[in-house]
Amino acid sequence: MPFHEQHGLRFYSFDIFHKSVTQAIFTRRGGVSPEPWHSLNLGGSVGDKPEHVAENRIRIFRAMGCEPASLHDVWLVHGTSIVYADAPRPLDQPSAKADIIFTDNPEVTLFMRFGDCVPILFHDPQKKVIGIAHAGWMGTVRGVVQAAVDGMKSRYGSKPEDIVAGIGPSIGVDHYEVGGEVISQIAEQHADAADQILQTRDGSTYLDLWTANAIQLQKAGVEQIQISNICTACHLDDWFSHRAEKGKTGRFAALMALQA
Repeated sequence: MPFHEQHGLRFYSFDIFHKSVTQAIFTRRGGVSPEPWHSLNLGGSVGDKPEHVAENRIRIFRAMGCEPASLHDVWLVHGTSIVYADAPRPLDQPSAKADIIFTDNPEVTLFMRFGDCVPILFHDPQKKVIGIAHAGWMGTVRGVVQAAVDGMKSRYGSKPEDIVAGIGPSIGVDHYEVGGEVISQIAEQHADAADQILQTRDGSTYLDLWTANAIQLQKAGVEQIQISNICTACHLDDWFSHRAEKGKTGRFAALMALQA
């Protein structure tokens, strides 16, 4: 089963990754935050109290057997910049601005927050590298997946055919209506697959971020891909959804670590 419970927390884990990788995408259950962030909010910029967010973060790290001080996260900007986390981020230093983070150090726990955008998890079992990417529509258009694969190749010597990728819970096509600006950019980028990525019905157009990023992974040479097929907007009992909850919500988190 993809869902698991540990210490009162409910989380999703891919079954495509090797057991040497600790990986989880946490639902909104099991935290201390009040409404409208109820209850495992990991976002520090949505109005929740910092002490709630800190307690929630500590809970998920301990539930996965990771030291809270091993954290390395980034400040998301909907781009393609990469942080290579060779060591944990000192908590008295600001997070770097990036949407991709990698490590080959078992003493580092990667941590990234989401509110509808797509968490994409990476593992190269040959080079013992893990990573997380953040892919909203802007990151998808800008090629965050290709940038991630290129980063693994250049930094760690990864071969695309060795890379394993998981596309996590995020807003699904049925709930992701988009306008002309997004439509034109997606159609330009994916001229050969726009009919798979953009769906039109009742005069509206909807974007399938899962398919768009899966196609990009395949074009980058990644062959081992698993899609969660879980829509955040459809399951508000489990997930925060910025769009479905009209911005009055929290952020869920993805966590990855290599086991020593």
